[in-house]
Amino acid sequence: MNLEIETETTHTEVGASHLPGILTIPKGAHGIVLFAHGSGSSRLSPRNQHVAQVLQEAGLATLLFDLLDEIEAEDRRNVFEIPLLAHRLVEATEWVLEQEETQGLRLGFFGASTGAAAALVAETQLKGKVAAVVSRGGRPDMAERILGLVSAPTLLIVGGRDEAVIQMNQRAFELLQCEKQLRIVDGATHLFPEPGALEQVAKLASQWFSQHLK
Repeated sequence: MNLEIETETTHTEVGASHLPGILTIPKGAHGIVLFAHGSGSSRLSPRNQHVAQVLQEAGLATLLFDLLDEIEAEDRRNVFEIPLLAHRLVEATEWVLEQEETQGLRLGFFGASTGAAAALVAETQLKGKVAAVVSRGGRPDMAERILGLVSAPTLLIVGGRDEAVIQMNQRAFELLQCEKQLRIVDGATHLFPEPGALEQVAKLASQWFSQHLK
């Protein structure tokens, strides 16, 4: 059941690259989660929007934004260009820290697919400014060389039937030296389309962020 909460939603341009974003701030928010979407997705991803709504109900602000501009998105290679995606997430974080309504909030990253690798790389570049990271069906293996440098508590969520990605996440989990968990959602495939699967993802993410962003 969705709770009735008082929120303020702004469609805005994020960071030095002026990328389109959706900033939603519930009344009394105690943290903010920036979403790094996966390959071929955008700020309008219905999966990320669903998770964002659950986080808002838990008292967390959310920022969904495009990691690439329209021209960049036309080149499929850019969705796998992790340094570029991480740079855009760093830009967005710096923007959040400058906004009057969000600058005092603790920060979290929610990354999906290649966006999870970007979130982990960006976390190491922001030097302690990020309080928690969650990966949904992520590709943390694409950030393998920096995993030992991640300091924020990190939750990896993978579908139980997403066998190749499970192996990638298990390898990444071994390399992470921070507080960490690996959670498998039984019966779920890569995009968690099965009944109740995405709800489990949202619940796990909400619990992780609520624990670490308060």
